[in-house]
Amino acid sequence: MKKLVSIVLCLFILNSGFKLGNTIDTNAKIKAVFIYNFTKYIEWPQSYKEGEFTIGIIGETSLYSELIKMTETKKVANQTLEVKKFETPSAVTKCHILYVCKDKSSDINDIIKKLKNNSTLLVTEDNGLMEKGSGINFIIKDNRQKFELNKGNVEKYKLKVSSNLEALAFTVK
Repeated sequence: MKKLVSIVLCLFILNSGFKLGNTIDTNAKIKAVFIYNFTKYIEWPQSYKEGEFTIGIIGETSLYSELIKMTETKKVANQTLEVKKFETPSAVTKCHILYVCKDKSSDINDIIKKLKNNSTLLVTEDNGLMEKGSGINFIIKDNRQKFELNKGNVEKYKLKVSSNLEALAFTVK
């Protein structure tokens, strides 16, 4: 009996250890691909087509590590990809895309004030943020990751939206 308990305990420890080490956030992977693909359907002003293409993230999310992995192999046109993490709205610096995590949604007004003079695509993941200034908002419909597009909010930041992106969006405002 003692041997059986030892075997079961050993198997439990081994099994638990492997699962914890290989946890994959599929949703974060999908969002990372979406964000990267948004770069193909949005046109930034000429001054943003030099240097690195910067994606900023404000808040806590496993999306950050997924985007970091992309920097190793992906480029946006001729620009290398860079990912920056910001803790507060006041820390936000110039970036092409800023992703606002759900835990920072209440800071949206401060974030928009900070972005006022930049050409930044604001991407969010919480209900009601399209009305407050978000350009793209992630939603789940029929158990699938989708996104809403507020073309007016995107264009307010001197960005041009491809009609192909409009066609891919779940809703367009």
